[in-house]
Amino acid sequence: MELNYDFFYDWTKKNLNINLNGYKEKQLQRRIASVMKNSGAATLEEYSRKIQKEPAVKQEFLDYITINVTDFFRNQDIFEEFEKQLVTYLSPRFSNLKIWSAACSTGAEAYSMAMILDKHAIRSAEKILATDIDETILKRAKVGKYKSHEMKNVTEMDRSRYFHEEDGVFCLTPGIKNRVQFKKHDLIADRFSSGFHAIVCRNVTIYFKNEVKEELYQKFSDSLMPGGLFFTGATEAIYNPEAYGFQKVAPFIYKKL
Repeated sequence: MELNYDFFYDWTKKNLNINLNGYKEKQLQRRIASVMKNSGAATLEEYSRKIQKEPAVKQEFLDYITINVTDFFRNQDIFEEFEKQLVTYLSPRFSNLKIWSAACSTGAEAYSMAMILDKHAIRSAEKILATDIDETILKRAKVGKYKSHEMKNVTEMDRSRYFHEEDGVFCLTPGIKNRVQFKKHDLIADRFSSGFHAIVCRNVTIYFKNEVKEELYQKFSDSLMPGGLFFTGATEAIYNPEAYGFQKVAPFIYKKL
């Protein structure tokens, strides 16, 4: 039986305020069909009703579609290069950094940057802005509690300095939690703020259509101060950075010209 994706795209936009039209079609539809099947629904009309009535089904859909997967210091060697750029390039040039972690998921990436700022005594103009489309995952991020498998890239020194352990769960210290502000934001539908010195958006644009991806890169560029850095995911190299006013400074790290 053929699934009515047109209906479902319209329904999610109207009822969940999520615009699925910007995602790569075949990839997205495979994910929708899979998560629908997991719920026991036979059609997308039935699935939409289950999402509306059953909170667990709704959350599973949001997790599956918005790709809530991240780690502290994800892709460690690449993240170390970004840390080096923050410390040796950005910090000496700008007295107070303004940083945005876009599509932040569980908050691990934003908290990773908060730890870097703390370790190197780098001043920030305000709290790190961490945004995501999923309000439930944002609530979890604000709590700042993580399981052991999410801590694999955190050094023993950082664990002892920035976390305390409770029954196998690692809880962030208030000092690091208070350096991050979480806010709901839809990369496709919502306006971008400006004046940032660093923007981190990793392992997200790969799921979008090329025209949407190009529009996002331009909007990220417009949101950066000249000399600011844009940090992408390890599968998201920008092959024509100059088209967006960027210059490549390291793998997956670009400077706003």
